[in-house]
Amino acid sequence: MTKLPHAMIINELKIIKLFCELDDFTQEFNKKLSEHMLGQSNPKSVHKPEIDISEMMCIEILYHHSGYKCFQYYYEQEVEKGYLKTYFPGAPSYNRFVQLKPRMLLYLIFYLNLCRVGQLCGIYFADSTKLAVCHNRRIHSNRVFRGKAARGKTSTGWFYGFKLFLVINAFGEIMNAFFTPGNVADNNLPTMIKLFSKLKGWAFADKGFINQKAVEQLLSKGLHLITGIRQNMKNKLVPMQQKLLLQKRGVIESVNDILKTVCDIEHTRHRSPVNALVNLYAGLCSYTFLDRLPSIFL
Repeated sequence: MTKLPHAMIINELKIIKLFCELDDFTQEFNKKLSEHMLGQSNPKSVHKPEIDISEMMCIEILYHHSGYKCFQYYYEQEVEKGYLKTYFPGAPSYNRFVQLKPRMLLYLIFYLNLCRVGQLCGIYFADSTKLAVCHNRRIHSNRVFRGKAARGKTSTGWFYGFKLFLVINAFGEIMNAFFTPGNVADNNLPTMIKLFSKLKGWAFADKGFINQKAVEQLLSKGLHLITGIRQNMKNKLVPMQQKLLLQKRGVIESVNDILKTVCDIEHTRHRSPVNALVNLYAGLCSYTFLDRLPSIFL
């Protein structure tokens, strides 16, 4: 068997297992998708790439496990010349692969939300984190995300880009994740309702999620949102168990750090908004395959 580079986290068995899972999902997804399509074009007039969607998704997710910080260098070194060449003999050139990447977006979104969500356990942690798309000095010259990204502010200062809203369970598994422009507040009512939809139990978040109307609506659906209090707010008594769990909220900060440093969901080299979303959702999918996730029980 081919010896894997030391920089790679996963072994050959996991590569095969990942591809089989992705291939089964894409085949089933294509069947369901074809049932809702109005019509099909002439197959002879459509050029079908030699590489399948499942293979492309596998390459993209493996990149976020590889430790590389440049997708072009990773693709040229590992897919075109390295050990992954034997697994993906039909892989096109790097330029062609980049042109095909938008085809993965729909599959990655559904794959994350249908196959890679965590288990319902009644204890959840929520947070938002910034995803800057350029340095603040280059905001006015940025054309890739013009009209899509926005300026926002966090505890560390201003940024230009998007926000990742994330909910995990007590075991560090992703329950819900989506992206908004950077100027959307954490306590925005529609955003909070969307973030905590279909969850019941206790959810813990920071002071930025304080919204009494949202708390009441979520409570009527079976979810008790618990946050800290601001200095200008009256103190209130909470059960000791909830107070101790609120102190464990730092576990989601660890998840955000892993997503940015290990899974590489944030960088400023994007040249296409769609490919940026592909990178983000592939990074979220790759996180779910890590051998060890942050947990409040560790």
